[in-house]
Amino acid sequence: MNLKNLFNDFNHSKFVVYFCLLLVSLLFALRLDNIIQWSYWVIFFPIWVWNLLVVSGCIVGSYIWWKNPSYRLEGDSYIQYKAMIISTGMILQLFMFEILVCDKLERDQTLWVFVFIPLIFMSIMSIGICVWAVKHERSFELELFCSVNILQFIFLALRLDEFILWRWVLVFIPLWIVMCVALIGVLYAIILAIILIKSPDIIPEQRRGNVYTAVGYTFLVVPLLIFVVLLANRLDGDTHFLYIAITSPLFISLLTLISMSFGSKGGNHWWFGIRKDFCQFLLNLCPILQEYGNISYKIHRDDVESQHSGDHGNTMRKSDSMHSRKQLIDEQPRPVVPALSIETPD
Repeated sequence: MNLKNLFNDFNHSKFVVYFCLLLVSLLFALRLDNIIQWSYWVIFFPIWVWNLLVVSGCIVGSYIWWKNPSYRLEGDSYIQYKAMIISTGMILQLFMFEILVCDKLERDQTLWVFVFIPLIFMSIMSIGICVWAVKHERSFELELFCSVNILQFIFLALRLDEFILWRWVLVFIPLWIVMCVALIGVLYAIILAIILIKSPDIIPEQRRGNVYTAVGYTFLVVPLLIFVVLLANRLDGDTHFLYIAITSPLFISLLTLISMSFGSKGGNHWWFGIRKDFCQFLLNLCPILQEYGNISYKIHRDDVESQHSGDHGNTMRKSDSMHSRKQLIDEQPRPVVPALSIETPD
């Protein structure tokens, strides 16, 4: 386990999002099974925390952006700042949808069609945002998810208001199409990983990376597909499983996404105006983590536990000689250099 690479590739934004979604999914399933009787406003508390972090991060980043005009000339700062504003706008629309959902579940005074209006409008905007993100080489996971599921959101609103009386298996047709495309991508990743393992021209690090990607996508898509199948059967009345059991595959997918966030590079440097990688910012606040982050662990297993007695004696003499040299070197004074970066050796 190389902790240096783990720190460098950590994406804090994705970690917060997926962790909050995991908590909300768990609480919502327990509420549907009547295991807990909390208000839906409390059930969605992790989502409120996520939205609060996004809005406060954008406000602080914008304040630093306008207060220091020189920062705008640093590399692609303008693109990253614009991406932060776009992401905040998307989250605010999602926040409106979440408020309407909680109000609908608590009081049941409006139609689901009106509840889904912010989400449908957000999905339409996501199409243009995806084009902008591709042009400027930015990530667009949330925007892509909303744009490809716009028809699914419309079907859900119409079915919940009983304007259409289709079976839920038919209502989820747009989602089945998306899941089939995702399964094709998973099969492609698995086949590519198998081919590259047998290729002698690929370095071991790339081979491991492709294997990890294939395994990660498999544990992401397959449990998600199982969750949708179980949910459709439960809503149609074909099964009577508890919702906590139905959402168990979803928990596996979310835990996979949380694990993959430790290897997902990227992230916007302008959240809260830190203007650098989150882990680099964290190391500046806590320099003691520098020593921990520069350590790589590797476990070795010796197949041969004993040697010839002559070789053993030579080894012992060499070891004593090396130990004496090391002791002389350690006695020499060394200059102390402050740790400024995770790349600095111990």
